[in-house]
Amino acid sequence: MTDTIPFFDGHNDFLLRLMKTPAPREETWPGTAGRGHLDLARMKAAGFAGGLFAIFVPPVSSGPPPDFRALMAVPPYDLPMPPPMTHVQAQPEALAMAGLLHWMERAAPGDFRVCRSVAEIRAAMTSGVIAGVMHMEGAEAIGPDLDALHLFYQMGLRSLGPVWSRPTIFGHGIPMAFPGTPDIGPGLTEKGRDLVRLCDELGILIDLSHLNEKGFDDVAKVSSAPLVATHSNAHALCAAPRNLTDRQLHMIRERGGMVGLNFATFYLNADGRAAPDLGWEVMLRQLDHLIGELGEDHVGLGSDFDGCVLPDLIGDVTGVPALFGAMAAHGYDTGLIAKLARENWLACLGRVLG
Repeated sequence: MTDTIPFFDGHNDFLLRLMKTPAPREETWPGTAGRGHLDLARMKAAGFAGGLFAIFVPPVSSGPPPDFRALMAVPPYDLPMPPPMTHVQAQPEALAMAGLLHWMERAAPGDFRVCRSVAEIRAAMTSGVIAGVMHMEGAEAIGPDLDALHLFYQMGLRSLGPVWSRPTIFGHGIPMAFPGTPDIGPGLTEKGRDLVRLCDELGILIDLSHLNEKGFDDVAKVSSAPLVATHSNAHALCAAPRNLTDRQLHMIRERGGMVGLNFATFYLNADGRAAPDLGWEVMLRQLDHLIGELGEDHVGLGSDFDGCVLPDLIGDVTGVPALFGAMAAHGYDTGLIAKLARENWLACLGRVLG
């Protein structure tokens, strides 16, 4: 497979890296700074045709961020849950990242476009422009009156996860732990149910990737939209509580939803380690299981670029073509690879966004 395959990615944390990087953003975005997993030059070279760009407000810390690779190197582990944040604390950085997504379009108008519908995504991809869709990972920036959701929607928000790992006024997340079950704690709060209803009304995808099992079930009851986990793997193969049980996968299939394969090594390795020296067979085993439980029309990519420890075989976005090559060598035909690369995401977003 020598031709570059265009792909749509269900999750990345580039906006946070762009906001936090010491290099000028004018160097980080085009790619002259050469750091992290993503930048415009590498995305274009790899065939990154579009994706969900996460607004993620990190925990407040008085010191340097934790070394997750070291903390998750020797299971079992159970990292402390970060404390909750109020919308007053979270909104400034959330707005800054939303602004950065639009700045990326202004800085590279012929190469990147903020898109609000599948028609806009397809039009961008057809013209060789990368389609960026605004996502929010953890809804702390949405206050209890939900008014801010309308504002972010007007800015382009089309996908939202009610929680990250820490709890919010909307629901309860899952700690970074191994081994564990997603059946941890209570589900959605009443405000969380209101949030889901309003997202359905506006046409905003509800991301299930960080919700616990009760929260997952609550979304399934409250929402009439397809069930989607933008960056999750199979719990049957890696017993991290963030991964999805076969029961959850079946619910997603029945609702016409979607799961994006997470490249994070601690959600791929059967022993839960963050070790990056895994082979293609580990990722392919996950794909085989997801396809077997969901069907080939409901699986795609959800890399978690710039937010995780990647397999060395991928390294950064330029390693995705090698993954497609491994899929082909594994027996996936060109039609299936096209579905996994982009078509399943575009079809699912069409069902959710309307």
